[in-house]
Amino acid sequence: MRFSFSRILVWLRRLFNLEEDKAAEEETIQSIRKGIDFKGTNLWILIFAIFIASIGLNVNSPAVIIGAMLISPLMGPITGVGLGVGINDTDLLRRSFINLGISVAISIMASTVYFLVTPLSEARSELLARTSPTVWDVLIAFFGGMAGVIAATRKEKSNVIPGVAIATALMPPLCTAGFGLATGNWTYLFGALYLFFINSVFICLSTFLIIRFLEFKKVEYVDKQREHRIRRLFWYVTLLTILPSIYLAYRLVKQTIFETSANNFIRKELTFPNAFPLRQTVNTQGRSIEVVLGGEKISDDQLEQARKKLPDYQLSSAKLVVLQSGSSQVNMSQLRNTVLQDLYERNDQVMKDKDARIRLLENEVTRLKSETLPEVAINREARALVPSLDLIVMNKSIYTLSSGKTDTILLSYVHFVKKYNPKELELLRKWLIARTGTQNVKMIAEGK
Repeated sequence: MRFSFSRILVWLRRLFNLEEDKAAEEETIQSIRKGIDFKGTNLWILIFAIFIASIGLNVNSPAVIIGAMLISPLMGPITGVGLGVGINDTDLLRRSFINLGISVAISIMASTVYFLVTPLSEARSELLARTSPTVWDVLIAFFGGMAGVIAATRKEKSNVIPGVAIATALMPPLCTAGFGLATGNWTYLFGALYLFFINSVFICLSTFLIIRFLEFKKVEYVDKQREHRIRRLFWYVTLLTILPSIYLAYRLVKQTIFETSANNFIRKELTFPNAFPLRQTVNTQGRSIEVVLGGEKISDDQLEQARKKLPDYQLSSAKLVVLQSGSSQVNMSQLRNTVLQDLYERNDQVMKDKDARIRLLENEVTRLKSETLPEVAINREARALVPSLDLIVMNKSIYTLSSGKTDTILLSYVHFVKKYNPKELELLRKWLIARTGTQNVKMIAEGK
């Protein structure tokens, strides 16, 4: 069967069509408008989310940080700015900017207060990750914003918006800015604010592009020049935002390539049969590699042969410093401390892993205990309730219906010392429901 190019285009257009389940324009605009204002409930939720995120960054807990991002309402005014530019609504644009400014100011103040009073002042990895934005953060914010605004224009809302809130990470940079302000670290402050600015600008840009792609009706003004000025300013800000991130990404790529090449060089060229690297330091800024070798002393000729291979690893401009354990250049005390520190860090990680497994097992034991029925006590109490009862045996099970629904059932076998009365059996069944907390109780009874 032959397909023409035009048919393929029609099929692709139908496949990627965004009009099919699109909500009414007014409904989408009103939905975005509702999330713009920061007062009352939204304001309190923002403050609580900031404290949660600050604690997560402080204790280096990704799960806590993700939880804070899920409840944060920061996306509202940012998408409001993009919508305002997209439909040429200057009143909406002004409201969005005011509320975005309020939310940013309150977020930074709340996080600063937290980091001023917390006894933990160390910058952990989760916090440091928010201080050096690159072009990849631009791409995440742009595509995340695209997904978010498309989801916002659908009739049926999905779980995309919470996912966008996590991916674009609006909350942690503001908390990191608060940390920088509380500790007087201006590098952290400005780096985190730049990351937040990147995320905000490119979420706005993606919102604007989707709104124009879906051809939302514009607000018409007599002054066309004003509209053009706002558009030009919007594109200028976008361009100025992306340029530094491209440079930072380029620098990061260069550093990563240098570090990877240096590690490969050390692993392949500076590992000998009777000597091996004890410690290595790769300085990506100064493009230097320092290696401390342990074991038998390596001759100068062998080291020179290794140096000649630096260009093979794209390290021709790198400075290689090799110190050997028998050399006076080696600070043995410092070397011993480095090795001990490395062992301590490894043992610390092992202990943390063991603690996590122990907590998991303790939780499992607690769960099993809660699900295990105290049969001795139940038998004693049941005999006091029904004196003719001889024995009661129980088993709690989970079953699945043909519809796929699962439920719990308590199967109970009871034996009486004499012929039992149905009223006694029903009394016993109701008591078991109350005693075990299981609504679904089935009983099999026997009597002499």
